[in-house]
Amino acid sequence: VQRMPMVQVAGRSFWQTHWQGHEVVLVLSRIGKVAAATTASVLIERFGVDRIIFSGVAGGLADGVGVGDVVVASACLQHDMDASPLFARHQVPLYGLDRFACDARMSALLVQAATDVLRQAPTHLGHAVATRWGLGRARVHQGLVVSGDRFVASHGESLALRQELPQALAVEMECAAVAQVCHDFGVRFAAVRTISDRADASAATDFNRFLTEVASPYSAAIVTQCVALM
Repeated sequence: VQRMPMVQVAGRSFWQTHWQGHEVVLVLSRIGKVAAATTASVLIERFGVDRIIFSGVAGGLADGVGVGDVVVASACLQHDMDASPLFARHQVPLYGLDRFACDARMSALLVQAATDVLRQAPTHLGHAVATRWGLGRARVHQGLVVSGDRFVASHGESLALRQELPQALAVEMECAAVAQVCHDFGVRFAAVRTISDRADASAATDFNRFLTEVASPYSAAIVTQCVALM
């Protein structure tokens, strides 16, 4: 990546670069739906981006979605949206939607890139790290990702989400907000999340170490390959 000048907007650092033959803007969204929506809005309005790829970590919900796996979102939903009885539970008021679809082509490229990266996990992470986290069995999944403004870290919360939203593969705190902003502006959107935990009592265990050793290198490698394919 060739670094270009950094621009400060809304307290965030936006890095404009040329990457894999594309002009791109890199930024940390911050945590939570409002922060992520603000970041996405600035990307679109200030920098004129026409595509957004959102990467990060999530808790696994569905059976078989384990630590070290990668989930590519096909759609995003706010699990804590509830304006009933005026609107159906999870439906975003005045949209007639409870979920926002991700761009099919971008998502397919993310699946392809993630599959290649997981296949070469020892190369990207080092053999010791791959072995320590048991990443030889990591898989790529594609489906519904749900977002909410709380860190799901108990078996009871996780079970309730699985029962209420059985199609959900993973839970995190930002994707659905960014997806809604992109829907509003007509900007293509895709999201990829590395599973850091099972959204239960072990969620905070070694989280920072996993972020440094696994999730960050995975995100960089997956997004790099995806952008190169565009």
